[in-house]
Amino acid sequence: MGPSVVTALGLLFCISCLLLILSWRKGFGKGKLPPGPVPLPIIGNMLQLNLKNIPESLCMLAKEYGPVFTLQLGVQRIVVLHGYKAVKEALIEHGEQFAARGPMPIFELVSNGFGIGVSNGERWKQLRRFSLMTLRNFGMGKRSIEERVQGEAKFLVEELKKTKGLPCDPTFILGCAPCNVICSLIFQKHFEYNDQKFLYLMKLLHEQVRIGSSAWIQFYNCFPSLVQHLPGPHRKLLKLFHFLHTFILEEIKEHQGTLDPSNPRDLIDCFLMKMEQEKQQPLSEFNIDNLVNTVADLFGAGTETTSTTLRYGLLMLLKHPEITEKIHEEIDRVIGHNRSPCMEDRNKMPYTNAVVHEIQRYIDLIPTSLPHLVTEDTQFRQYIIPKGTTIIPFLSSVLYDEKEFPNPNQFDPGHFLDENGNFKKSDYFMPFSTGKRICLGEGLARMELFLFFTTILQNFTLKSLIDPKDIDTTPIDSGFGKIPPSYKLCFLPSQNM
Repeated sequence: MGPSVVTALGLLFCISCLLLILSWRKGFGKGKLPPGPVPLPIIGNMLQLNLKNIPESLCMLAKEYGPVFTLQLGVQRIVVLHGYKAVKEALIEHGEQFAARGPMPIFELVSNGFGIGVSNGERWKQLRRFSLMTLRNFGMGKRSIEERVQGEAKFLVEELKKTKGLPCDPTFILGCAPCNVICSLIFQKHFEYNDQKFLYLMKLLHEQVRIGSSAWIQFYNCFPSLVQHLPGPHRKLLKLFHFLHTFILEEIKEHQGTLDPSNPRDLIDCFLMKMEQEKQQPLSEFNIDNLVNTVADLFGAGTETTSTTLRYGLLMLLKHPEITEKIHEEIDRVIGHNRSPCMEDRNKMPYTNAVVHEIQRYIDLIPTSLPHLVTEDTQFRQYIIPKGTTIIPFLSSVLYDEKEFPNPNQFDPGHFLDENGNFKKSDYFMPFSTGKRICLGEGLARMELFLFFTTILQNFTLKSLIDPKDIDTTPIDSGFGKIPPSYKLCFLPSQNM
């Protein structure tokens, strides 16, 4: 390549950089895009983000640019909402304009846009409405689902007893319980904890979340057209989703052979019946692709999030034995050891309720929530956010608000207790997000967390293998979700049993 060509290319590069910077700055100011750091060509603001700890990076940027700021990540222009006021104003007060799901390239690749998680418009509305109605018909939010959770809590206790008080990694056991609750709603099945098919399903779900929260997948989502041609963890993630979809398809085929329209057993039966009703409608959203991906979405949302919260929660309780002891005292006083915990107990157990809330607040499981999207040019405060802009509701900034939760970096159940020791609700408690895209299983997840935590502590004393002050609770990844470090503990049977 001759010197003149190199000079021309260098000049062209400099001009393109200058134009990019000028156009970027032109977008800021009153009535235009929110402020933000100047992006570099191609990579945008990637260098300003630590992909292993995105929440920390966003906090630093908010200090410089304010509660609403703009980033460029690869081909995506993103507006970040920092703090309770900005998140509430966008997702609730302007809920319709901010209700669309933003791009998630790796998940769009595996789902082809089918299912609840990544869909928008009429598809999303129909599938969400159907799923909510069907899950409620099968007991979600009712006494019948509470009985299922209580029953699963007993299976969990029996499985923990088999550890005989010896050191164990709780990851798998804690994953089985919420997974079985979801299986009962979708498959009308309860798997034994040593069932090979169940073991396989649990492994798939756990690996999906672990890889999906890695820095590599965050990089993939910024540069999908480039990274998809490279080797890397995304290829394993695609295989995991393929295996999960195959697993679900086998269940669907089994249901098709045994379906009784007069007696639907679960969500799959109801979906198959809906498919039959609309088979003459060529644009119907009730098809096999949407069924497979909706079931996969429900599994992902209903299993790993709850099991990770349980796993992380037990680690926090090991770290703070004085808090665990107070829960034991409240359980002894309110429930005793002759009956199972129930949801009516929650109102009489303000301290335990506060601890469960503080676990969710402190671990901040999905720090940036799932991305949203504005589907039209949208006036927001003094800015105009262009159609197609991705929106990140930064939930960490709400859950760690210093005024609402003094000393937010400290694990303190007092954040949810008033001066008299009564439970104190907070509008800032948004672990399930808020607005039109709030997690559809929020009520079930809250029930599971209270009943599983309480039942475990009713039956066992938790023993750490190391001094509590030496326990490190720092997540090993903070990409899409926060992944707790691996650990072992002993479940010692309660002396009162």
